[in-house]
Amino acid sequence: MTSNCTIHVHDSLAAIGREAWDACAGLTGDPFISYDFLHACEASDSAAPRQGWAPRHLSLRDDHDDVLGVMPLYLKGNSQGEYVFDHSWADAYERAGGRYYPKLLGAVPFTPATGPRFLHAPGTDAATVRQALLQGALGLTGQTGVSSLHVNFPTEAEWLAMGEMGLLLRQDMQFIWRNDGYQTFDDFLAALSSNRRKTIRRERRDAREGLDIRVLTGAEITGAHWDAFFAFYMDTGSRKWGRPYLTREFFALIGQTMADKIALVMAFRGDTPIAGALNFIGRDALYGRQWGTLEDVPFLHFELCYYAAIQFAIARGLSRVEAGAQGDHKIARGYLPSPVYSAHYIADKALRVPVARYLDQERPGMAAEIEAMTRELSPYKSS
Repeated sequence: MTSNCTIHVHDSLAAIGREAWDACAGLTGDPFISYDFLHACEASDSAAPRQGWAPRHLSLRDDHDDVLGVMPLYLKGNSQGEYVFDHSWADAYERAGGRYYPKLLGAVPFTPATGPRFLHAPGTDAATVRQALLQGALGLTGQTGVSSLHVNFPTEAEWLAMGEMGLLLRQDMQFIWRNDGYQTFDDFLAALSSNRRKTIRRERRDAREGLDIRVLTGAEITGAHWDAFFAFYMDTGSRKWGRPYLTREFFALIGQTMADKIALVMAFRGDTPIAGALNFIGRDALYGRQWGTLEDVPFLHFELCYYAAIQFAIARGLSRVEAGAQGDHKIARGYLPSPVYSAHYIADKALRVPVARYLDQERPGMAAEIEAMTRELSPYKSS
């Protein structure tokens, strides 16, 4: 890298372009930071300024205008769709007369999955590019006068590096299934306690009774499947959090551009689809995202979202299944608590100091909770 690299700010992913973006993102095997996924969020009007997501993506360029690195970045007018909860910080700051929104967010919209947030081109040094992009994001924070910069669900290495650069570090947990060399679903069951094996077999049997469960990928997924899944998504989203984030066009776009990276688990009663779960296939992981159903079938959620995902991951030789945010009921299904991360820069010392104090107390408590839950609730046989 030359010494006169410059940071550029872009109000759309298209302004950087697929080739330049994926030259950096393609190294990772992460489906969510690919051009196709992020562009679908923008082009479908799901992550758009009127929804509180105004793109401010960064590119790092050399003196020949070649892209050396990129960072997904948004000017956020709210904290919706982030899964790292800072509402109490916003409330406290605004009660004290401050203006918390807008803020800057380095993240993938609506996607609580750990992955790289500072992407570098082949032949460049990852740490050098990361430092330049983070400095660029911090510089933009100052130039625009926003309250803060947040980077959600980075890798652990990125998280630690941001801490060394002075950002405040936060830790939370998710529940992840890990493949211990299993060749079949029964191999996985054999690793569990007897009671858990019996329970899972019963749940799968009850969930599947009278239904046809299919896992669709690639060209197997049709527009009719997306129509059905969108109906499931809207129904569940409306009941659960009031306003689903993703538009029908989003699903159309990922169906056109990412079908080979999608595993859509669908439950049919006869020829009629009644429920579905959407998964994305990474280089070494399966990522569970949205699910929905139009019938109340006992244990169907567990079957479509957890057990079918495990079975698919085993068949594909994937090392883990990340089933999304929240839900300690996942532990009994073989998904153990694992740390996830975020990093935060807050410009105003009056807010930064109490938040730093809070996070210094929260981190060890979260680490202890992960350890205790694993020790006390794990369904696996004692070694």
